Amino acid sequence: MKKINIKTIMSLVLFVGLIYSCSDDFVEVSPTSDNSEDFFNTQKDYEDALIGAYDLLQSTYLNVMLGEIASDNTLAGGESATDVLGIQEIDDMTHTPLNAQLRDIWSWMYAGVNRANYILEFKDKTDFTGKDVILAEATFLRAYYYFELVKWFGDVPLAVDKRIQFGEQFNIDRTPKADVYAQIEADLTYAASILPYTRTTPGRITKGAAQALLGKAYLYQDKFDEAATVLENLIQNGPYDLVSDYKSIFEEAGENNIESVFEVQYFEGQGAGFGCLQCSEGNVAVGFNGVRAYTGPDYSSGFSFNVPVQEVVDAFQAGDLRKDVAILDIDAWATATGATYGTGYEHTGYFNRKYIPRTRSSNAQGDRNLTNPNNYRAIRFADVLLMAAEAFNRSSSPNDTKAQAYLNRVRERAFGNSSNNITATGTTLYNNILDERRVELVGEGHRFFDLVRTGRAAQEINGFQAGKHELFPIPEIEISLAGNRWAQNPNY
Repeated sequence: MKKINIKTIMSLVLFVGLIYSCSDDFVEVSPTSDNSEDFFNTQKDYEDALIGAYDLLQSTYLNVMLGEIASDNTLAGGESATDVLGIQEIDDMTHTPLNAQLRDIWSWMYAGVNRANYILEFKDKTDFTGKDVILAEATFLRAYYYFELVKWFGDVPLAVDKRIQFGEQFNIDRTPKADVYAQIEADLTYAASILPYTRTTPGRITKGAAQALLGKAYLYQDKFDEAATVLENLIQNGPYDLVSDYKSIFEEAGENNIESVFEVQYFEGQGAGFGCLQCSEGNVAVGFNGVRAYTGPDYSSGFSFNVPVQEVVDAFQAGDLRKDVAILDIDAWATATGATYGTGYEHTGYFNRKYIPRTRSSNAQGDRNLTNPNNYRAIRFADVLLMAAEAFNRSSSPNDTKAQAYLNRVRERAFGNSSNNITATGTTLYNNILDERRVELVGEGHRFFDLVRTGRAAQEINGFQAGKHELFPIPEIEISLAGNRWAQNPNY
């Protein structure tokens, strides 16, 4: 089987407190038995619950797309200045606690937390061979969803090995982000101690995924020594490597390759509609990123959101082979191929080629714009190498020789030679590493958070206010549901 066939198992789902359904009504979704007497009695019960916990990974398409739009890499685009207003607001740094897309991220990530915690709440109920691996996967997933939450919102309610059930929101406080990170670290350390480096089913969580995310969590807290240690262990002992052809990474044939440390699986299928985007098993962001009214070879049309700006195109050095893989220059492409296209709001002439729709069979199911099967490469080995380079450069006893080696390993693939290798040290090397992260990972959703964690967002992002926009606002409805006991993030 090419991918995990992730299905929503509604009898297993318990969202955080009260969340909205597709029709925006508030609902409580309960398991078939609150005492779990009728569930977690067999290995299959645990496996089915784990599929439900994996399912919310597909909703992170929104996190990825907005991680670019909020940054200096792209503009919101779309049809007009009011097309998906919440996306336009985030692009302009005018978002408020009423932003619908931020509410989606909060709700969907907590749905993932609760599904993982549902398994861990009953981890001791039934024994079987291999249960430790299932529990390790659930623990990783909880850490992954909490990492997204703490990145976006800072202090958030923390639940461990228990679901947050209806009514409890009146008695639960936001947990300081340092404590949330401590739990993330503990979860990922545990998962890495149990999971193997390789799995027979593509998309299943591995030891390498746990180590990479742990290193990233350390990096986000400026724990550079710890990050260097875990990332070095992964680089030296893991089975990963850079693929030789950068272009191949983002095509269907390149899914789950040797560079993929953690990859969110998507597949073509029915179920999605604009009233329930999280119901899609496809990568919704791909259709949003596509070229409006496109007709021509290789690609299919989309809604022209998330359009790269000239500045990021110019960030690529001459001879960098990644540029034409990452960025589609639609005018040049149309001239070369005869393709035709329409223009949308804030048209720049560029598109995120990594994640725009590829040509598909005429038998494609569902809404073609919402069911694209392009996997999201959540953590690539190139990202691991650049994180390690940064960690070694900024550790208490800097090792710039190792930092240069890992940085140049990425650059040698990018240029096809060693003539563009970096020899700088200290602060200059640090700046080189951050510049490399931008061009290597453009279009992959990391840029905004890289700018925030390195203290550069205010100088790079138009409209960014220091002391405010490092975090996004807690959705107002969540504060209301908690009985207004939570303070809002500063300056919202």
